[in-house]
Amino acid sequence: MGDQANKKTMTGVVVSSKMDKTVVIKVERKFAHPVFKKVVKTTKKYKVHDEKNECVEGDFIRIQESRPLSKEKRWRLLGVVVRQKSLVIEKAK
Repeated sequence: MGDQANKKTMTGVVVSSKMDKTVVIKVERKFAHPVFKKVVKTTKKYKVHDEKNECVEGDFIRIQESRPLSKEKRWRLLGVVVRQKSLVIEKAK
């Protein structure tokens, strides 16, 4: 289990869930610009392995680094932090 502690974790919003067992998430990062000292916001997209196809667009999820699963997939889903509200309402009906 010592290897698990060294893996990176991130949180982001699901942008696309059209693929089978794969979702695309957008991770937003803020940092101070080295020269101008202004806070800069950057975004990056990651492809994440979603074994149960449980994520939908708009979900806020936590991911963890893993071994390469395909050409571009190097992250696994740890869990859904916040579900999209419209999906919860539809399932309740």
